[in-house]
Amino acid sequence: MESLSQILAEQLKDNKWGPRYQKLITAAERDPDVVEFLKQHQGELTKDDIIRSASKLYEFVNFKSQLAAGEKTFMPGYYPYLTLSNHHIEVTYTPTKEFVAKQKQKEIKQRVKVISLPKSIRNAELSEYTPDGREEILDAALRFFQEFQKSPHEFHKGMYLEGSFGVGKTYLLGALANALAEKGYSTTLVHFPSFAVKMKSSISSNSTGELIDSVKKAPLLMLDDIGADQMSSWFRDDVLGVILQYRMQEELPTFFSSNLSLQQLEEEYLTVNSRGEAEPLKAKRIMERLRFLADDYHVVGRNRRN
Repeated sequence: MESLSQILAEQLKDNKWGPRYQKLITAAERDPDVVEFLKQHQGELTKDDIIRSASKLYEFVNFKSQLAAGEKTFMPGYYPYLTLSNHHIEVTYTPTKEFVAKQKQKEIKQRVKVISLPKSIRNAELSEYTPDGREEILDAALRFFQEFQKSPHEFHKGMYLEGSFGVGKTYLLGALANALAEKGYSTTLVHFPSFAVKMKSSISSNSTGELIDSVKKAPLLMLDDIGADQMSSWFRDDVLGVILQYRMQEELPTFFSSNLSLQQLEEEYLTVNSRGEAEPLKAKRIMERLRFLADDYHVVGRNRRN
């Protein structure tokens, strides 16, 4: 059989192709991948087969040249390969390792739904959480991480992280959520005071039910900074109470962070409503649900925000 160079030379002579096409066909005969492919299949390809597949060789070399020049291709993140099918040369496209890794990271990020929290939380890692007097807290988080993976359909109590500003409560929640996301589990991480504002705004659009459902049905839920705002009776009973009741009944993992101890949360936040009225029985109902869902941990340390 004639060489590829001879075959393509005849094609260039017999057809009135433009200079760019001619240039690419010339490049095809010099492309090491094309040369190696034809060498491997020389017993299966005739001269006519190669001529019929000239456009595929053009497509292959053109795609590679675009990649080499850093140009945008019609299939970003993919690399071309030549294949043989029924005496026809075809071009198949396979995702690159970089593209696969990027897509994997994108999927991981999508498993962590963050509502009104800093973007930096998306990059939090358990390996970066220095114990520094917080060994018990980190051990508890790692224990949950391991035990949840072993039996994700069983009930696992979450954590109520209490402590001063900037001691790493929110970071730990974010790091745990990200670690779980890498294992395929989805978490909703909510800044509680901002969620309260959204709930009030949703009344006018008649979307309170939808918003509550999106939180209460989250596979894993983390309520950050609970107790930092002033709570109305409506929000306590018809929003927080509904969310915690559902999660208690369905035995869904739930985490909390707060600057308040459990006693302070009950007496200073849940008992007294926004009108200054004391409702201790309703507060106790909320606390019963919370204690069912999470164990209490006191986070110590310096303020890492300063």
